Amino acid sequence: MPIFERGDVRIHYEEAGSGFPLLVIPGGGLNATMRFLGDGAPFNPMTEFAGSFRCISLDLRNAIGGGSTGPLDVARPWDMHTDDQLALLDHLGVTDFMVLGFCIGGPFIWNMLKRAPGRVVAGVLAQPSGSRPEMRDMFYNNNMAGWGAAIRAKRSEISAEMVDTFLTNMYRTDPDFVFTVTRDFVRGCTTPVLVLPDDVPAHPFAVAMESARLAPNAQVSLYPWKDPPELIPLAVRHVSMFLKAHLPAG
Repeated sequence: MPIFERGDVRIHYEEAGSGFPLLVIPGGGLNATMRFLGDGAPFNPMTEFAGSFRCISLDLRNAIGGGSTGPLDVARPWDMHTDDQLALLDHLGVTDFMVLGFCIGGPFIWNMLKRAPGRVVAGVLAQPSGSRPEMRDMFYNNNMAGWGAAIRAKRSEISAEMVDTFLTNMYRTDPDFVFTVTRDFVRGCTTPVLVLPDDVPAHPFAVAMESARLAPNAQVSLYPWKDPPELIPLAVRHVSMFLKAHLPAG
């Protein structure tokens, strides 16, 4: 798979299919890699939609087990990753695009809509991450014990203090809702979005549905859509119809 280099950052990515660009963000939290799309995702957009779209995906920077590496920007954790995603698209000559993200991809999509609103044509948020009022520190604690410990063992220049600051800025500084944007932003966001809600601790149903109610051009999938698995093709069909309906003219 190809590598895109930008200064000290190396991004491992892949492409499949042709047509209008579709950025695919894997799930798996800070360990999100393209392997998730084949091993952990309810469906693999890189195969499902390659017949109609130019599908582009990447490993998250510094995901354990992934091929993307770079400095830990402790002051800008969400924007650090959005920088990588947008820079990769620039490198590939992509201006306007659609985006589909699992889990952590939900907050990333909202951040893209804030950072590059004129470029994102439509977004699909599948089992998006969000903050539960009764479990505000869940992501911080899980990542300190999991990703944080692993990255420190792998990278001697990354200290416990750096990991703490990074995760605090990511999950504790603004621990409400979808982490990256406010409810007022979602109310004013006119980009079409499709939400496929989940209901596990890291993917709260209430937050997914609240974002769908607030966004003026939002759709919601059937729920449940992945259990039993026989329902998944219906969700894939909905995603396909949504994406094709919002293709730019010409």
